[in-house]
Amino acid sequence: QVQLVESGGGLVQAGGSLRLSCAASGRTFSSLAMGWFRQAPGKEREFVACISGGGVGLDHADSVKGRFTISRDNAKNTLYLQMNSLKPEDTAVYYCAAVVAPYSGTYHYRSRSYDYWGQGTQVTVSS
Repeated sequence: QVQLVESGGGLVQAGGSLRLSCAASGRTFSSLAMGWFRQAPGKEREFVACISGGGVGLDHADSVKGRFTISRDNAKNTLYLQMNSLKPEDTAVYYCAAVVAPYSGTYHYRSRSYDYWGQGTQVTVSS
């Protein structure tokens, strides 16, 4: 019903930047609350950031506040995660996620709230 495809991952040195993208199809994009999650080897999936369908409601995990910024372009059906001042501990597979939201201002923190997931993109930060 909803297909999500991440891109933009790669290898970067500590202190560098990357911008991840998530292209969505299958539903009206503005009806989807979106999130970014990450998973490092041997660790559970971790919340990174979320955004409401209208793009007004935003939140970021404490570990990335001030460094990462979630945004969306509803005209392009695309979600973004701008990552600055990257640290080795940011190394993980990053996933975008979506759920149909009844209100344009709704967003979610919990992975179990999301119904649709992308395949992930690897981010590796070297020291």
